[in-house]
Amino acid sequence: MNHAFLRRKPINNDNANQSGLERIFGPWHLILLGVGITVGSGLFSLTGVAAGQHAGPAVILSFLIAPIACGFAGLCYAELAGLISSGGSAYSYTYSSIGEVAAWSVGWNLVLEYTVGAAAVASSWSGYLASLLRGWGIVLDPRLTAPSFTQVTMPDGSQTEAWFNVPSLLILFCITLLLMRGTTESSRINIVVVIIKMFVIVSVITVCLPHIQHDNYEPFIPPNTGEFGHFGFSGVMRAAGMAFFAYLGFDIVSSATADTKNPQRNIPIGVIGTLVICSLIYVAFAAVLVGVVNYRSMVNDANPVATAIDMVHMPWLATLVKLGVTLGYISVLYGMLLGQSRIALTMSQDGLLPPFFGKVNQKTRTPWNAHILCFLMAGLLAGTFSISTLGNMTSIGTLFAFIVVCCGVIILRHREPNLDRLFRVPGGTFLVPILGILSCGAVMVSLDGGTWIRLLGWWAIGMIVYALYGSKKSLLGMDKN
Repeated sequence: MNHAFLRRKPINNDNANQSGLERIFGPWHLILLGVGITVGSGLFSLTGVAAGQHAGPAVILSFLIAPIACGFAGLCYAELAGLISSGGSAYSYTYSSIGEVAAWSVGWNLVLEYTVGAAAVASSWSGYLASLLRGWGIVLDPRLTAPSFTQVTMPDGSQTEAWFNVPSLLILFCITLLLMRGTTESSRINIVVVIIKMFVIVSVITVCLPHIQHDNYEPFIPPNTGEFGHFGFSGVMRAAGMAFFAYLGFDIVSSATADTKNPQRNIPIGVIGTLVICSLIYVAFAAVLVGVVNYRSMVNDANPVATAIDMVHMPWLATLVKLGVTLGYISVLYGMLLGQSRIALTMSQDGLLPPFFGKVNQKTRTPWNAHILCFLMAGLLAGTFSISTLGNMTSIGTLFAFIVVCCGVIILRHREPNLDRLFRVPGGTFLVPILGILSCGAVMVSLDGGTWIRLLGWWAIGMIVYALYGSKKSLLGMDKN
């Protein structure tokens, strides 16, 4: 592999933007991008599953543990973002700090992470759409709104198997078309959607507060069933692992470097601002949700917000909130599909993926090919896999990237101590990065064996692709030949 383990991409932030993308994002664009992705991906979808299957009311603790661990990693992201202005998020940071093979492993997993994440959110969106339309007297065929081969109940009460989650495919198609039209136009729509989503959050918390049943908080940590991850402390940690899926926003913010003005200053602001704002929202929202809806009834609930609103018996508000949530998912899918395409674009421009992924449409200045392929992959996953399976697959990919980025900070502090860092992780070289490695590692270990098998299988496929293509076509490798 031509010493691929040792090949590192030089840090050079003086060159002009060579990605072909238009730099339009400022700090508030980035924070809104991060909040738009983060507030929704877990809040509107996985909260119910995490509480019902793993943590009970202690899902509140899970949403505290996850951002603490994310915070350590987020600070490391912020330092590297202040050094490395090329797009690609953790992939680019790893390429410059550790080496090409490690970077490939991170980038390959990020492609899976964003694609699977978009699929999970699209699957949840389908549930909210069906709930919204039922309130208007429109009942969709259950066989067309659930993952393939899952059991669904027909209007006559009979049980059958679902065919394909069609609404999830349609929303992914619409967001892909929006992104292909151009970043400026799509970012404006994203801002409007985020404002709508914040209105929904405030409305739900305000209306549900008087309806909290304190009995729903007991027992706060349900006793373990004898199986790791099913309630008890292990369940809290398993739910925290799922909650990492909810904090993808700051990772995706860093993938938008090539779209950002003055990225060395603005990316750290976007990362830290996203983490702080979203942590406060998640903890408050989870506390209200499990207070209104008993965790036992949320075992397979992919749309717990709709369930909570139905229980307060305000039909007009239920319709308004469900409509707001349904529209709010646009910003989540927007960010995830944006992030996936930028990772693929950067890897292609480094020679590790075929040029097909790096082509930018000259009129819209967006990577059409990457967008189309991401849509096809995410659509297939959303139509055939359950949201809990998709959520865990996304979490472990995120955790892997976080750990590698924390390692990258330590390595660059030693290899390049004199670089001008616009933001420095507090506490010296080791404290925060090691805390990030340990906390992310602890949550990573708590995930189920099937999730690990899928990660290792995907990584093995990736290494085969790298050996057959990336190691031979790498621009950095070719320069050194």
